[in-house]
Amino acid sequence: MTGTPTTGGGSITITLDGTNRKVTVPLLPGSIGPSVFDIRKLYNDLGVFTYDPGYGGTAACDSKITYIDGDIGVLLHRGYPIEQLAEKSTFLEVAHLLLNGNLPNAREKAEFEAGVLRHTMVHEQLRRFFDGFRRDAHPMAVMCGVVGAMSAFYHDSLDINDPEHRRISAFRLIAKVPTIAAMAYKYSIGQPFVYPRNDLGYAENFLYMMNAVPAEPYHVNPVLARAMDRIFILHADHEQNASTSTVRLAGSTGANPFACIAAGIASLWGPAHGGANEAVLKMLAEIGHVDNVKPFLETVKDKNNHARLMGFGHRVYKNYDPRAKIMQQSCHEVLRELGIKDDPMLDLAMEMEKIALSDPYFVERKLYPNVDFYSGIILKAMGFPTSMFTVLFAVARTVGWISQWKEMIEDPSQRIGRPRQVYTGPTQRDYVPLDQR
Repeated sequence: MTGTPTTGGGSITITLDGTNRKVTVPLLPGSIGPSVFDIRKLYNDLGVFTYDPGYGGTAACDSKITYIDGDIGVLLHRGYPIEQLAEKSTFLEVAHLLLNGNLPNAREKAEFEAGVLRHTMVHEQLRRFFDGFRRDAHPMAVMCGVVGAMSAFYHDSLDINDPEHRRISAFRLIAKVPTIAAMAYKYSIGQPFVYPRNDLGYAENFLYMMNAVPAEPYHVNPVLARAMDRIFILHADHEQNASTSTVRLAGSTGANPFACIAAGIASLWGPAHGGANEAVLKMLAEIGHVDNVKPFLETVKDKNNHARLMGFGHRVYKNYDPRAKIMQQSCHEVLRELGIKDDPMLDLAMEMEKIALSDPYFVERKLYPNVDFYSGIILKAMGFPTSMFTVLFAVARTVGWISQWKEMIEDPSQRIGRPRQVYTGPTQRDYVPLDQR
């Protein structure tokens, strides 16, 4: 197969070797970032597919929501740098931005926040679902089940072709997933569920539902609430990652939004995706002391050893993850607020970052700290058990998932997802009766 660019570089003509069959593939530009070749007619005209395991070089959709340049470490939401949003905005402002394409004005902000707060409570019968889980069930297992079951309770907003139904479903998911997450935690530790308070902000309300008990008053620490809000912002959306692609693929079938988000939660559960910050803490605990950091990194460099450096490197970022810098700052703020001056985990993390960023082995491979490297330390300091780390990720990412789902549903060119394959199994063969095998 050979390819020849046409005049102007706006397309390429591909000719199948040994035949007269050829196809002209147009080049589709993005507003920023690399252009893509439109290969939709490749099979019809040439009878071949492209091969791209993991879809690392394939654009499955066009989107206006999030842009990443991994080579220079850039993350934009609707054009706004993540650094500016994390410093100046709030999570619900970012949610409005992702869903609607713009930062809200004062009236829009008030209406959006009121719309979310009106939906923070869950149907009372949902409480009974929790009784069916073992007390030691992983909270992500509970999240998958309960979020998926929401479609059985809120069937008045399941018409995906109705814009008002989509709007209400978005509000319900953004508002109720934190409530369900807090209920999953309370159930696991044997404490009573705490109902949401609509006089609190989004992150404040979540911390309240997680930590309050009926027997005594609970006051949310504003520094911790701001750190929680920032963590939510940093995890709100990240382009076409595994869980977002799962949501889009499920949504392409016409599945209801609650089922699609439950599918995203299941995908996020994997340790290579949402469970990475939990893996960082496990790695640091195994290292144990700063004196063991150098020997550990030597085992990582040994190709015959299976030790893995968790929290460094990223599938997309080949530079410093911009979210990691913000998370490092939040980490110090939280530890200072809580009076944690000498945290062994933080000391280990700082030493590991220092050595890895100066070691030619890691520098040449562009293994920089990612967002998971510090988020686990923050969450541990705030009292969250490691089993809840991925749940918090799901709470934040629900906004990105529902925004991506909404964009996909409203795209007139969207079709049901149907990846192709290279078949490498046996060729056709005849059935052999049991007594002759």
